[in-house]
Amino acid sequence: MPPPNQLPSPGQPFPLSTERELSSIPKADQSGGEKWIYPSPQMFWNAMLRKGWRWRDDDIKPEDMNNIIRIHNINNELAWREVLKWEALHANECMTPKLRRFAGDAKNYSPRARIRRAMGYELPFDRHDWVIDRCGKEVRYVIDYYDGGSVNEAYQFAILDVRPALDSFGAFWDRALVAWMRFRTPDPPKKLHLNDPTFPKKNEVS
Repeated sequence: MPPPNQLPSPGQPFPLSTERELSSIPKADQSGGEKWIYPSPQMFWNAMLRKGWRWRDDDIKPEDMNNIIRIHNINNELAWREVLKWEALHANECMTPKLRRFAGDAKNYSPRARIRRAMGYELPFDRHDWVIDRCGKEVRYVIDYYDGGSVNEAYQFAILDVRPALDSFGAFWDRALVAWMRFRTPDPPKKLHLNDPTFPKKNEVS
């Protein structure tokens, strides 16, 4: 029998897939090279209901849930890429950083987001905190998600602001160093394409 979060909710208007995709993000505390697995459309639906969402208020279809899942997964893959760019500064001490845990809190705006708001920019629509295992050392990252307009063919629309949380001198040094590097050699963000080989692959997990 499927776990409770894979079962249809009471009154659910249509069935949803319980298939899950395997991410490219390595999982901490796993010796066999396991990676994080993304939620299925059914799991995502149930999670939104627990947070207070009511599907009757929206004209939502099964394909909408599939698109939401795809956008969610792509956002996480892009966030992990950005984390790895920061972690490259510490490649001499750890070549295999892993994601230990994460949490989302959309209304807990980061100080940088609040400063941007005071300057007239929009607030992010979501925020995540990721804790990375840097070969035994825990490092927290803050990820702000901003609306980047319409969704492109790669299901990408969010603009991600990923950086180490300023809770240690090492994080402060990394951010100062990267700010200097960006000032010296500005590089526009890369867009993700459908034929990108690092796209997450489907994994038959239920």
